[in-house]
Amino acid sequence: MEIKRYILSVILAASFLGAFAQENAKVTVVKNPLIDSLIARRIALNKGVTKDGTPIIVNGYRVQIFFGSDRKEAYNEQARFSSLYPEYATYISYTQPNYRVKVGDFRTRAEAQRLMTELRPTFPTLFIFQERINPLKADE
Repeated sequence: MEIKRYILSVILAASFLGAFAQENAKVTVVKNPLIDSLIARRIALNKGVTKDGTPIIVNGYRVQIFFGSDRKEAYNEQARFSSLYPEYATYISYTQPNYRVKVGDFRTRAEAQRLMTELRPTFPTLFIFQERINPLKADE
């Protein structure tokens, strides 16, 4: 019986000392300071801007709604699209001898495909192109 008491008191004393030792425990984290700067850079890249607020251009998708050599017709199609869908940005480019009107800043092809499906009745000749986009507009 006395041995059981002795063992019990040793166990209680050990648990008391263990609990006391855990209260004074201290954790020190050692890490490279570059980790924080890499995390900040990754967040900025996902937002589409650098540390100083300069926009970053990333690859994405746009839907082409017009292709032709008539400048006036290209600008008319851009105006028509802008009046129907003011929430999307439009872009006109010229590569001799043709004008292209492209719309949207999409991060994924699926987003561009959804717009293309919606535009099909109004604009019959549509194509999706992968190119550099403005990520700030894509995130809005």
